[in-house]
Amino acid sequence: MGIVGRINRLSRLLDKELKDFFADYGLEFWEFDVLATLRRSGAPYELSPGALLRTAMVTSGAVTNRVDRMEAKGLVERLRDPGDRRGVRIRLTPASLELIDTLMPLHVANERRLLAVLPGDDRDTPADLLRTLAAGLGDTSLG
Repeated sequence: MGIVGRINRLSRLLDKELKDFFADYGLEFWEFDVLATLRRSGAPYELSPGALLRTAMVTSGAVTNRVDRMEAKGLVERLRDPGDRRGVRIRLTPASLELIDTLMPLHVANERRLLAVLPGDDRDTPADLLRTLAAGLGDTSLG
């Protein structure tokens, strides 16, 4: 009970910290996640909705809703897939590419701040244990 309770408590604390951090930039954490995923995909910074679905671990309806909301904010654009006339690609806009490139080092520094209480040599152990726990619960997407 102590482990599960602490994981739940830490999840709430980290969620609040990240929510506050991203709010300063007019983003929700899930929006940052989509932007970072598209950025990691490499130029031209676009993916199919299916590829986004596989990384987001949400329903296809949730991905559609997220893309709709981000498109309305000018963070992504939908383009026809040149390889499939029925397909769509989701791409970063020039403004969102600049935003994610600015935000990424700030986000990493914020995460470093959040974990600063852990001695450097000890950070791999909790990451390894949490990865093992996630895999044991069926989540194999963390690698």
